[in-house]
Amino acid sequence: MSAVEATLNKGQCTLDGKKIRGPITPLGNFVLVRTKDTLDATDGGILLPDQSKERATEGEVVAAGPGKLHPHTGVRITNPVVAGDSVLFGKFDGHDMNYNDEAVAMIRDDDILLHYKGVRMTLENVNPCRDYILVKLTKQKTETSSGIVVAESVMKDYEPCEGEVVKVGEGRMTSMGEFSGSPVKVGDRVKFKDYAGNGVKIEGVEHSLVRMVDVLCSLGE
Repeated sequence: MSAVEATLNKGQCTLDGKKIRGPITPLGNFVLVRTKDTLDATDGGILLPDQSKERATEGEVVAAGPGKLHPHTGVRITNPVVAGDSVLFGKFDGHDMNYNDEAVAMIRDDDILLHYKGVRMTLENVNPCRDYILVKLTKQKTETSSGIVVAESVMKDYEPCEGEVVKVGEGRMTSMGEFSGSPVKVGDRVKFKDYAGNGVKIEGVEHSLVRMVDVLCSLGE
């Protein structure tokens, strides 16, 4: 049982060290997320806690709002996640808070890259959120077409922008609350805009989460 859950059971709640009347209830399309403590490996193989990185981007949903109303049609765009789901969101998204002595963040549903149920991300349980697709990146080449070998140190900061689609989100939600569908399907090889992807390692393999509008084209076999 987490500190948040234990405190809720006692009927006492605090926010940034101050007592509040009761549990936080996210409004609209806001989502309250408890950030997860994970370990990552440096290039030398040393395991470091997330505190050494810019910030954690993986968390568990504590509570979710009902969703936002479309400004023109009044149709409610429901939240894609519920309490208990695990989510991945952007490094600099959301508002960090301390809720019942735990690090949490209040994010919008638009900030969610993927969601899943379970302890760890696997290809089987992850679901790209709405208009995101999950792409298994093509391994970068260390040799040019003319046969010149490129040093790995030069390629270290290179971000691949093509690969194979392995998971597809439901699509972008329209003003009438329906999904528009995806322009690509699982198995397609695609190229997307430079630096448009959000890198994530799943089961030891590098992938990227890309919005459907940032996919430039599908590639032939």
